[in-house]
Amino acid sequence: MNAFRFRRTALALSAVAVLPLTLTACGSDDSSDKSAKSANSAPAEEKSTPPAAEAAPTDGPFGSACASVPKDGAGSFDGMSKDPVATAASNNPALSTLVTAVKKAGLVDTLNSAENITVFAPTNDAFAKIPKADLDKVLADKQALTDILTYHVVGQKLAPKQLEGGTYPTLQKSNVTTVGAGAEYTVNDSAKVVCGNVPTANATVYIIDTVLMPKK
Repeated sequence: MNAFRFRRTALALSAVAVLPLTLTACGSDDSSDKSAKSANSAPAEEKSTPPAAEAAPTDGPFGSACASVPKDGAGSFDGMSKDPVATAASNNPALSTLVTAVKKAGLVDTLNSAENITVFAPTNDAFAKIPKADLDKVLADKQALTDILTYHVVGQKLAPKQLEGGTYPTLQKSNVTTVGAGAEYTVNDSAKVVCGNVPTANATVYIIDTVLMPKK
């Protein structure tokens, strides 16, 4: 009987000794599970995506100076699109010096009757860069004025994409070169397009900040 009790006591002590080990093992597994869950639930590292390059505009005018164009009326983009180019330019206050020069050179009818042309149109500020004495001299010389103005006209319509890099013959018989991308283009490495892809009834207009001078 005593032996039987001794065996039961020994078995009970063995069970008590094993129990902490079992609990420790279970606790270890639980901790591992929590670590795994924590790792799995951690937010994925955010990857920065570089901004896409500005696409070349294909529809409608673009450029910083376009904001100054009237919203409605004959001088608006919609109004200019209905008139031939010389008439359209006359309705844009920023091109009044150019219009004066075109009239002095007798080119109004020539430009209005041309078909599918591109005009690089200098702003009033562009003409203001020329010393007054020099500008007055050019305005008084019809042949010199005609050479300069026809140098701003290409005998085909140029889309913005074509301005990314190209050389085009002008009505003056010399070439102009264009480079750029997106909404920024330069003509002859000197004149920047400040409002481009402006439609008129017979031409596409690119308003520029510098007067182009043909090589002599």
